[in-house]
Amino acid sequence: MFDIVLTTINAKYIHAAFGLRYLLANMGELQPRTGILEFDLKTRPIEIAERILAAKPLIVGIGVYIWNAVESAELIQLLKRLQPELVIVVGGPEVSYETETHPTAVHADYVITGEADFEFAELCRELLAGGNSERIRRPVRPDVKALALPYDLYSDEDLEHRVLYVEASRGCPFSCEFCLSSLENGVRAFELEPMLAEFDRLIARGALQFKFVDRTFNLSIPVASAILDFFARRLCEGMFLHFEMVPDRLPIELREKISAFPAGVLQFEVGIQTFNPTVAELIHRRQNYNRLAENLRFLRQETGVHVHADLIAGLPGEDLASFRAGFDSLVELDPQEIQVGILKRLRGTPITRHDVEWGMVYSPQPPYQLLKNSLIDFETMQRIGRFSRFWDLVANSGNFRESKKLLWSGDGDSAFAEFMAFADWLYRETETRQGIALSRLVELLFLYLTQTKGLDAARIAPVLLADYQTGGRRDVPMILGSLLQEQSASNETGVEVAKLPKRQSRHLAAAG
Repeated sequence: MFDIVLTTINAKYIHAAFGLRYLLANMGELQPRTGILEFDLKTRPIEIAERILAAKPLIVGIGVYIWNAVESAELIQLLKRLQPELVIVVGGPEVSYETETHPTAVHADYVITGEADFEFAELCRELLAGGNSERIRRPVRPDVKALALPYDLYSDEDLEHRVLYVEASRGCPFSCEFCLSSLENGVRAFELEPMLAEFDRLIARGALQFKFVDRTFNLSIPVASAILDFFARRLCEGMFLHFEMVPDRLPIELREKISAFPAGVLQFEVGIQTFNPTVAELIHRRQNYNRLAENLRFLRQETGVHVHADLIAGLPGEDLASFRAGFDSLVELDPQEIQVGILKRLRGTPITRHDVEWGMVYSPQPPYQLLKNSLIDFETMQRIGRFSRFWDLVANSGNFRESKKLLWSGDGDSAFAEFMAFADWLYRETETRQGIALSRLVELLFLYLTQTKGLDAARIAPVLLADYQTGGRRDVPMILGSLLQEQSASNETGVEVAKLPKRQSRHLAAAG
């Protein structure tokens, strides 16, 4: 039973609601009367309403994000029908801009825009005292050094099963027009020692995975160095650290510290977005492409960092040929993951200033993805969306580390063009973007490589099998097992079981 319930709908169970924990940490004398109820998109809004009302709250605060906006609007309407006197307060980035017309904000009693760390508690005090307040509250950004940190509010279950979000700073110094951070001015850093002391307590409790949400982790080289030194001294098996980094800012002092970490500990999310300098200038994005390429080569060739690189399709001024060239450039730099995103019109972002000139048409529903523009039509944008999904399944999954390269191997072949052809074929064969089992994907990839691209089945079968069995899988997909068994028996193709890894030889013998 709580007088105040803080709630949100996470995209997945493993995502702990960082914002709710900040609100609870800064409730002051109201903290004992406040509780957190977290849900995910698998839970129906009517079931969420039941759980919330069972707590008998007077006030419910709901965090609204792009991934839960539709579900949150439904939840609020259900709560208001079931208990009209319940006071509902919404906040979060999705309702912080264009607030008056947002479907979620329309049905709520109060809206807090921006960072509500202190403001939510103050509103609750006023409401519990019987006072009235302005319906839409627009607080100034808080001094982060005055905030109570939320890390002690991570439960043992969170530490064991969820991603732990942490931050060393808020804000971003850049003005990329597609990003909400472009609406802020400057970066606010947390005090280093108190923050590291909190991390130390988390590690003492068994925390191993830390995901930093800072927009620009390596903006301050001394702070980034201190954080890396902190974790290097506490390095243990299973530790995993995720950072978003500026790709063209990696001086020697950071390189040395990064190189000291073993493989599998560090993951860097590198936001490139476009390789077209004219497009980058158009959207007010600044980056040094020569230095960016040099830094990515260093990360891939001289460190154990897992590199996740982002590109955005549909930016104003960038046609398909330009995006293709950028994608191929990134493939050459060989990050472990390439995230192909479709441009989104986040509420409040200045990307809308290009709507008329470039014919930008966005979906009216979250996540507000671009449907078409004057350079890329709707059909092509749909194809890029399927490309992105299938690239995740084949390339980003890690299940086809070597065999994926067979799709675009050859002199002068474009990785983008070749994979797009495969994505088009795969969609025609399956008529779906979802739910393709791994064994079925192996079969489809084999058929495409042999029948459409005309590659030698005897050459690609061992490559596909080695990829499939990465990570300890012990079975052999039927389409590969029969072929390799025949090859082993006849020995006419030059592919011998003895030349395969021992575990594969055992499986092929068993298949016979």
